[in-house]
Amino acid sequence: MEVVCTGNICRSPIGEVVLRAKLAEAGISDVVVTSSGTGGWHEGDPMDSRAAAALRRHGYDGRAHRAREFDRAWFDERDLVLAMDAGHLAALTRQARGRVDVPISLFADADVPDPYYGADAGFDEVLRQISKAADEWVDRLRT
Repeated sequence: MEVVCTGNICRSPIGEVVLRAKLAEAGISDVVVTSSGTGGWHEGDPMDSRAAAALRRHGYDGRAHRAREFDRAWFDERDLVLAMDAGHLAALTRQARGRVDVPISLFADADVPDPYYGADAGFDEVLRQISKAADEWVDRLRT
């Protein structure tokens, strides 16, 4: 399972960390969760310090994360690709043309807003939205 946002330093790493933890809590050990960005601007960088701080405030650890760009070849290796917003969904759908039939979906029931240019509180709000959506993905994967 791949979680994708723009630069892989805010939303998608939060999604990866939270979803991975919630799957482990649910006893689902056969799902691998990774994340990436639609662009490689931050490749190799840790997640945004505000994203990491929001995760810490909620009991998660994002220190191991390093940003990377989504690779089109991964469509052959992933069972599901989750986009943080409609723009990412459109970009991924364009990249997937002619590839193996891999479901591409929004991570949440509405676009997860990019907190990068906003106040620190935006990262906590994004984490809450992602956490709720992660609970729903765990429920889907249990069946």
